[in-house]
Amino acid sequence: MRLSRHLTDPLIRSNPVTLQILGICSALAVTTSLVTALTMCAALIFVLCVASGLISAIRRHIPQSIRLILQITIIATLVIVIDEVLRAYAYEISQRLSIFVGLIVTNCIVLGRAESFAMHHPVWPSVLDGLGNALGYSLVLVVVATIRELLGSGTLLGLPLLPTTTEGGWFVPLRLMQLAPSAFFIIGLMIWAIRAARPEQVEHPDHRLVGHETGAGP
Repeated sequence: MRLSRHLTDPLIRSNPVTLQILGICSALAVTTSLVTALTMCAALIFVLCVASGLISAIRRHIPQSIRLILQITIIATLVIVIDEVLRAYAYEISQRLSIFVGLIVTNCIVLGRAESFAMHHPVWPSVLDGLGNALGYSLVLVVVATIRELLGSGTLLGLPLLPTTTEGGWFVPLRLMQLAPSAFFIIGLMIWAIRAARPEQVEHPDHRLVGHETGAGP
């Protein structure tokens, strides 16, 4: 049961995007269509799971002084493998993703789980933790991409779902949804909805009003 929490908690309860506000940059860039978002999700799932497993397996043999260098080297190697596979078998999608696959190396979720979890736990829990966090990230990207593609172009996975006015239909695409700020708005609304349903996730202020502390005031 405890192992399953590594997989399920990052989906909603401790989602790396909505709770920890990590991995936002890629959510802005690759969610204009569901296809590119799913490709990015698959790449991150592979990198995060394999990196967590490898780093956990050799954690007792990694000198503390070079642990970050070695972690980044492992992550970068896996990212290069994914990038080359995409170029070979899905060249068009790799061009759409542009540099964002390469930026998985600097994704705070990947390095953060390697440093905070994989370096201190056995292989199997580390792989589950990596998979859970990758799925939590993927869940947010899929929701954002679905909304942006559907409302921005009337399609989903490239297939027309809403008949647009240019094709004699009724739907007028919302061009704002194809711009990066729309992802900010959608993620912000997701964070608000989750924290409204789960008040324990609301961050408390680091300070209090002087009047409240001293009992002064009306």
